[in-house]
Formats: sequence, structure tokens, C-alpha cells
Amino acid sequence: MTDAPARRRTYARPYDRDAALQAALDLFWAKGYHATSLKDLEAALNMKPGSIYAAFTSKEALFLAALIGSVAISDFSIPGLVKGLPMAWNYIAGTLPSLSFETFWADMADWYWGLRFWTRLLVETILMGFVGTVLGGVIALALSFPASRNLVENTGIYFAARRTLEFFRTVPELVFALIFVFAFGLGPFAGVLAIAVHTAGSLGKLFAEVNENVDPRPIEGVRASGGNWPMIMRLGVVPQALPNYASYLLLRFEINVRGASALGLVGAGGIGQDLYVAIRQFEYTDISAIMLLLILTTSVIDITCEAIRHRLIGHTLTQVA
Repeated sequence: MTDAPARRRTYARPYDRDAALQAALDLFWAKGYHATSLKDLEAALNMKPGSIYAAFTSKEALFLAALIGSVAISDFSIPGLVKGLPMAWNYIAGTLPSLSFETFWADMADWYWGLRFWTRLLVETILMGFVGTVLGGVIALALSFPASRNLVENTGIYFAARRTLEFFRTVPELVFALIFVFAFGLGPFAGVLAIAVHTAGSLGKLFAEVNENVDPRPIEGVRASGGNWPMIMRLGVVPQALPNYASYLLLRFEINVRGASALGLVGAGGIGQDLYVAIRQFEYTDISAIMLLLILTTSVIDITCEAIRHRLIGHTLTQVA
């Protein structure tokens, strides 16, 4: 009886630093970066001779090779970026109207000719984000407890809750919006449902991670007092995690208002629908007017939510002290 063949070792061979760095130079040359040797790179970066070679271990060389490979595959090019940025600015500048000091108010009135209609759509967008955040937050809170490893003993329940949250947050909001537009028709209702589903997946993961970091002593105390699983969640987990819940919920509301403005592109309501029409019809001044309204609105929401988060954190710290 012959002996079994020796098991092949599974750890990786060490990488050749010279080969990895030379491959990086070749890729840089192919992308338009004219460096023929490590000395050229060191001279361009004002580094001491031999410092690049000494700095790279096998793991760092692998990281560099992966980084350069990613740059090559993604077709990223700094010369192309430098060339394209002025063109992008030219497009943005072309959407701005001509304003003069003598006829400033008349020019502004002509620029924002549809202010009343856009304001109604903007309020609709904000409400879509608000309702979607609330609905998604409720679903996320309900699924976060079974998705927390320290709160459930059944592996099947934990696995199902985690996979459900992954599905909710993996599918983009626009895809959900398309599905709901097909099912329920055009309008903000489809957008609210799309925001709610995606929010449930994103917040559910964050809430579950908060739950997994709570102090276990209150949980054991409620359990020792005869409390059932819902009572343990209500009395042992939620009071500890509530400030983090609120902070994540407010942050998600900011994101959802911005996201709701894009759902109009597929007919799911909000100001994005009129923005899409303006882009397709080359109404450049309307594009800049709507975008400026969106920027101002999201800035106000951001400042307001930040103030609320700080007030909640400060109130909680005062109570703990």
C-alpha cells in the first residue's frame, strides 16, 4: 500500500517586488504616465534613490499591482480627467442664465418662471423621502432584532433575517421604482415604496450592528425577571440603542430626500420628473433652476438634521452623567 501524496501547501508564494513594480511601470506607461524606471518615479516624486524599492513588501506590492490593474481595467486616466473637467464646467456654465444688475429681478423672474410648480414638486419630494424613511425605519427595526446574533439563538431565523436585509439594500432604488411603477402606476406612491424597501435594508443592517454592541447586563436582568423575548427587546435593548437609531434614521432621511429627486426619472414622482423633462428638451436654464432648489433644500435638511442629532446625543450624555 503506497503512502498518500503529500498535501500541497495552500499559502501563497512570496511576490517578486521587482516584477510587481515593473508591471506597475508598464501599466503607467500604457495609461500615459511616462516613467521608464523606478529612478524616474523617485525623481518625479522628489524621493531618495532606492526608497520605492525599500518601501514595498510582498503584500504592498500585491496591493500596488491590484490598484494599478484596477486603474487600467476601469479606464481611469488623469489626462482624460484634466481634459474633461473644463468640458463639464462648460456644460454647467451653459445652464446658467444671463443676469444683469439693471434688470436683475426681471431676469430672476424669467429664470424661476415655474417656481410655484417646482416648489410643489419639491415638497412632494421631501414628503416622499420622509414617508419612505418612516416606513423603512419601522421595517428595519422589526428585522434588526432577529438579524442580531446576540439576540436570537435560532440560526435559521438569523440567516433569513440577514439575507432579507441584504436583498432589500442590494437592489437599487431605481430598480424597485421601476417594479412598483409597473405594479401601481406612475406617481409618488411607487417612489415611496422603493425608498421604504431600500431604507429597510440599509437601516436594518445598521440597527442590527447597534444591537450587537449593547450591554448584555440589562438583557440578562429582564430575562432573569421572567421577561419574554419581546419584553427583552423592549426593555433591555431599545433604551440602550435608541439614540443611535435616531441618528441613523435622520441621516437616512437626508439620503432619501436626495434619492427621491432621482426617482422621477422613471416616473416615480417628485421633482426629478420635471428635471428629466428639462434635460431631454434642452431647457438649460430650467435645469440650473431646479438643481439650485435641490441643493438649497438638501443643505437646509442637512443642517436641521445635524442640529437634531447633536441635541439628541447631548441630551443622552446629560442623562447618563
